[in-house]
Amino acid sequence: MINIVGTGLAGMSAAIALAEKGRECNLISYQEAERAQSVMAEGGINASLNTMNENDSIEEHYTDTLKGGSFLADPNAVWGLVNAAPEIVMWLKNLGVPFESKDGKIIERNFGGQKKKRTAYVKSSTGKMLMSALIDEVRKYEVKGLIHRYSHHKVYDLVIEDQKCKGLKVLDRYTGETYQIYGSVLLASGGLAGLFPGMTTGSSDNTGELVFRLFSKGLKLANLEMIQYHPTTIGITGKRMLVSEAARGEGGRFMTYRNNKPYYFMEELYPEEKNLTTRDVATRAVYRIMNDPECSGDVYLDMTHLDKQIWNSKLSDMRDEIKDYLNIDISVEPFKIEPGIHYFMGGICVDEKHHTNIDGLLAAGECCAQYHGANRLGGNSLLGAIYGGKVAADNITDGESGIKKIKEEIKDREIDEVFSLKIRDILRDGMSIIRNKEKLEKAIYDIAVLKKTSLNKGETEKIIIAQAMLECALKRKESRGAHFREDYPETDDEYRKTTVVSYDDGIKIEFADIPERRNS
Repeated sequence: MINIVGTGLAGMSAAIALAEKGRECNLISYQEAERAQSVMAEGGINASLNTMNENDSIEEHYTDTLKGGSFLADPNAVWGLVNAAPEIVMWLKNLGVPFESKDGKIIERNFGGQKKKRTAYVKSSTGKMLMSALIDEVRKYEVKGLIHRYSHHKVYDLVIEDQKCKGLKVLDRYTGETYQIYGSVLLASGGLAGLFPGMTTGSSDNTGELVFRLFSKGLKLANLEMIQYHPTTIGITGKRMLVSEAARGEGGRFMTYRNNKPYYFMEELYPEEKNLTTRDVATRAVYRIMNDPECSGDVYLDMTHLDKQIWNSKLSDMRDEIKDYLNIDISVEPFKIEPGIHYFMGGICVDEKHHTNIDGLLAAGECCAQYHGANRLGGNSLLGAIYGGKVAADNITDGESGIKKIKEEIKDREIDEVFSLKIRDILRDGMSIIRNKEKLEKAIYDIAVLKKTSLNKGETEKIIIAQAMLECALKRKESRGAHFREDYPETDDEYRKTTVVSYDDGIKIEFADIPERRNS
């Protein structure tokens, strides 16, 4: 049996890929698939369809992805991703995703870090529409007995013996009963947002606790220092709300006040890309302007100049959502934004086929470090999740089958909320948009002090991975993508390597070479 953990786009696409070949799987999730984080994705999915008459190509998508990730991604994995992109988008269209189109051709929009229009979209609700289509497809195979759904189940541990994954342990959140389910495992459990409660745009259900546990058991992680701050978020209760890059793709402009006059700073700082630079560059620019004594201290997104037709056909859902939360009509007045943590390029270390260092355990989607290098291009996350799920499904083998009820106490794994906020505050200071040795060493010291307090099993696992993240950032003595060190402001070819971190009675960090691109 194959067990898939997570019902976002990576998990759903893997389940469908298996079912299409007549292979059974269990699909296990904390909530219903309709509440997966993938639903929140807004702007679109990248594919070089070349429907906009701009002579786009797969090779250009490949080049933009590697360049956007500061050449830290596996070029062979990226080549597979971009080659599969057009077929994936057409597959989604055939499943019923209502991509914006004209005369039968899919319309694509601009996204940051890409000179060609190659982002297919459904207004600014693309993730929701993709998930709806995949949920319907999963239900077809569920009826046929090929996909077995376990919603409202928390996977709290894996069964690992002699570096081989033999199954997982789940808690039925309705009954409180615990079970052991046998088989190989594909993790599609989302990013590490649980390290930064209240600071991320992701789902608060994505705690990352299973990854914390597995790291302490020997699972290797990679590029933990690579955290993407999105330049345009707004604060709402308990989290950050994303303002999609689609806003800038359709003409939105960064603005502040300098000498009491509107100042569109990106157009001066980056005259070629303007407001559509990569997210790492845009975020640092916003951060610096917010701290520039000559400016007002606030940064706005100005969309007041956009045509009514753009609002009605492309951004009406974004306008309505912000109206509901802020009571502002963004079509008639600029609105204040701030950077917020949006995506984790780092995560579980996987190879090109999505295998981990533990036999029988694979990973796909945001929980793993694949495709995005040091900085993810907007529009590549949905693509990477779907493609990664399909690749993992093609490479996972069946394990044992069976399920048995077990009695296991898991209260010692529950993480105190106050403790989590303490870790968050330490990481916030050390892993900020602009870092340096002093900040990182101070954070590592503070973590060490906190580590000496009375901790249960779950809290110990969480603090170990927080320490690993900080030490990865300290070890990388350069600036690359989302990792910017003001004490090492240049990119250094010596560090064009993957940061691989493991734990065995202590944290060990190595730098692994990036594979060479094979002839294709």
